[in-house]
Amino acid sequence: MKKLHFVVITYLSSMLLAPSVLAGTSEVTWTNPEKYRDIDPGDSHREKFKRQIFSNFEKHFAKLAKALPEGQVLKINVTDVDLAGDAKFNMERIRIVRDIYFPRLEFSYEVVDASGNTLHSGEENLKDMSFMMRGGAKYGNDLLSYEKRMLDDWFRDTFKS
Repeated sequence: MKKLHFVVITYLSSMLLAPSVLAGTSEVTWTNPEKYRDIDPGDSHREKFKRQIFSNFEKHFAKLAKALPEGQVLKINVTDVDLAGDAKFNMERIRIVRDIYFPRLEFSYEVVDASGNTLHSGEENLKDMSFMMRGGAKYGNDLLSYEKRMLDDWFRDTFKS
């Protein structure tokens, strides 16, 4: 047991002292969210759901940006969101996920260095029409599991190391 504590403490100490080679950051702007194609909560309160969705996307963009070199900033301007599934109104409002309701995300992006110089930029209209046919969800029952996987693919393809 003491050996395990020593190993854990040594590992954590080395992680804290190790210089961070990759440590980019992100900034996300939401343009005209009232016009987004589908950000309907199903059975949740609309504003609370929207804040939760935005927060989840922002955290995911921050996670992706950490793979960029230190000092670089991934700036994202989201112009449309269409979540996987569709909100249906029966006795209750629920989100039904079927293959015909694939996730879409439109945004522009820019990667800038510490001096503010643009290193990479573009506009994206991501959609994953085969989201239901791919292997098991990397993010399990996460609220944005399909959208996050789509963003992972985009980031990997756009910023190949």
